[in-house]
Amino acid sequence: MAVTKRIKRALVSVYHKDGLDEILRKLHGEGVSFVSTGGTQKFIEELGIPCDAVEDLTGYPSILGGRVKTLHPKVFGGILARRENEGDLAQLAEYEIPEIDLVIVDLYPFEETVASGAEAQAIIEKIDIGGISLIRAAAKNFKDVVIVASKAQYQPLMQLLEEKGAETSIDDRRWFAKEAFAVSSGYDSAIFNYFDGCEGSYFRAGVDTPMHLRYGENPHQAAKFYGKFTEMFDQLHGKEISYNNLLDIDAAVNLIGEFDELTFAILKHNNACGIASRANVVDAWKDALAGDPVSAFGGILITNTTINKEVAEEINKIFFEVIIAPAYDADALEVLKQKKNRIILVRKDCKTCPIQFRSLLNGVLMQEKDLSIQTAADLEPMTEKQPAPQEVEDLLFANKIVKHSKSNAITLVKNKQLCASGIGQTSRVDALKQAIEKAKSFKFDLNGAVMASDAFFPFGDCVEIADNAGITAVIQPGGSINDKLSVEYCNEHGLSMVKTGIRHFKH
Repeated sequence: MAVTKRIKRALVSVYHKDGLDEILRKLHGEGVSFVSTGGTQKFIEELGIPCDAVEDLTGYPSILGGRVKTLHPKVFGGILARRENEGDLAQLAEYEIPEIDLVIVDLYPFEETVASGAEAQAIIEKIDIGGISLIRAAAKNFKDVVIVASKAQYQPLMQLLEEKGAETSIDDRRWFAKEAFAVSSGYDSAIFNYFDGCEGSYFRAGVDTPMHLRYGENPHQAAKFYGKFTEMFDQLHGKEISYNNLLDIDAAVNLIGEFDELTFAILKHNNACGIASRANVVDAWKDALAGDPVSAFGGILITNTTINKEVAEEINKIFFEVIIAPAYDADALEVLKQKKNRIILVRKDCKTCPIQFRSLLNGVLMQEKDLSIQTAADLEPMTEKQPAPQEVEDLLFANKIVKHSKSNAITLVKNKQLCASGIGQTSRVDALKQAIEKAKSFKFDLNGAVMASDAFFPFGDCVEIADNAGITAVIQPGGSINDKLSVEYCNEHGLSMVKTGIRHFKH
């Protein structure tokens, strides 16, 4: 088998023709002949390049409204024939099938059609049959055939032609085959996910054009992000986003999504270290920062309102990695852009998948996202004393934060301001002690504060510790056979406790 092959005949049938003319002229100059379909044939001929019609090759017209054009042995025989196989070559001669050495084809824009909100039938018609078959056939026979499966490969093909003319090596053809199977697998994944909805029946994912990150969790780890970042954010300023930045950005977006009122949050290592809801953005920022001004250093900032100049000047006093907001005033951006590496993101209104995935062992974990948000109507009193209206507001506020804190987690809140959290501890008691000590270190008065836990209290120790710190109300999911121990303590010492019936573990 000759490693180097010459392109003598090309089948070209594409949806996207931008950038194709230069390639066609180059191929024509190399003596390559063409066969094509419909609009692509017309495009080629308008360039002054001779082109045979597929219909003339097959002896059949395009039928069924264009659903069947290239699906014929005279097309696929010319692509799949093994050039070193005497039997294959004999059959090509017998049935007068010309060899096809290059296939340039792309697929109907299925994902774009789905995204446009088109009717179901219009979407179905964008499921490509002939194109996907041509891609698979040409890629399978890469030993003899070059396959260009999308406009993303136009430039590499042109570069190849400029360097080698119409000659290709086995490595060249294998590379194009690899790219082709990436196209076909991604396309089929998109179709499956459309039919599957968000049921998660199977794990199928296909994402092109990864975002190359500076490095992974640590500098010695390479990393990429496979997703559509620009659908969610516009980056207005700053350095390349890192792996750890993305983890924090994800946590920040999920947290702020819980709040309807004006809120500012500061996150560090995927957990909130400060958050407050206030009537204006400046106060929200100042009170969020007060929650932990030490941890805020190098943190991720997010708000659900416009950043104005006044708050930008306050924010500019500290070092942070990323700021996220739905909008920025022009004079606010002037202030924030004073630091060249500072990442400034505009958050867009973008729907995300309600299913989440996580790599683990030799596979992938899948679950529904925790989208449950509790309201006052969801709170079931467990104690004789009922929480006051302000306490109810704080309990719900605290419950939203604990939901997005690493387990085991405790959050302490007063006047819609995070006083402190205890996060990621192996003991809930340790989490509470951590939160209390942290709150005290930043001079918070916990008298009248509330406490949220991401899981139930199996013993009365936590509520006793909380009571001694001045906490007056508790929210928990409930469900322990020993809930009564916590309830009894609360009743004896005048605390109120409510349960939600919903646990919010975050591991």
